[in-house]
Amino acid sequence: MAGLATEKPLVVAEGVRKCYREANQQHEVLTALDLRLNRGERLALLGRSGSGKSTLLNLLAGIDQADSGRILFDGRDIGTLGEPARTLLRRRRIGFIYQFFNLLPTLTAAENVALPLELNGLAAGAVAERVEGILHQVGLSDRRHAFPDQLSGGEQQRVAIARALVHEPDLVLADEPTGNLDAETGAQVLGLLQGLCHNRRQSLVLVTHSLQVARIADRLLTLDNGTLRAGPEHLAW
Repeated sequence: MAGLATEKPLVVAEGVRKCYREANQQHEVLTALDLRLNRGERLALLGRSGSGKSTLLNLLAGIDQADSGRILFDGRDIGTLGEPARTLLRRRRIGFIYQFFNLLPTLTAAENVALPLELNGLAAGAVAERVEGILHQVGLSDRRHAFPDQLSGGEQQRVAIARALVHEPDLVLADEPTGNLDAETGAQVLGLLQGLCHNRRQSLVLVTHSLQVARIADRLLTLDNGTLRAGPEHLAW
């Protein structure tokens, strides 16, 4: 995106390595990985199942920690933060969107969306105003009192998007957000996500195995053999 390269990046990963132990053997998922994400940039991460895409999202959010290397969020090395500080970082500055929605089944659509604001200590009036505003933006004002099992898959994912964006995070992490939707509904959800992030100038990391989904991004990277490569050209799609 023109003009963004001169700004201080929101996220920088340098030499990140992550391993897991499987059947008494070390399995290296990420190998000396480098990444720079600018403010307001939409980045798509492509790769086959098991390539480490979700692992990378968890590292960027501070849910997991790298075995070596470092990740900077707005200039802060999140590897040096304790768990309470990483939790606050996620709660205040990061939004998550998952393939299987991850809505709380005992809460209505409005209550699910309100949850991040309540955890951040916003006053009840401000919570109600923000929830109503974003439910209107995602076209679900008339479904505010519905529970997740009363909503279609597309409606549930729109609630999930509203919940991820309602606290106005700097970074939105979306892990296969259309993977559980049909093509038409998925395209609608992607358009909604793209528009909301653009209008709010939020950075987006979109994990997918679909090149078609990845086309909404400003930049495409492929995760392959533990490293990031520019574009999808070396994969057989």
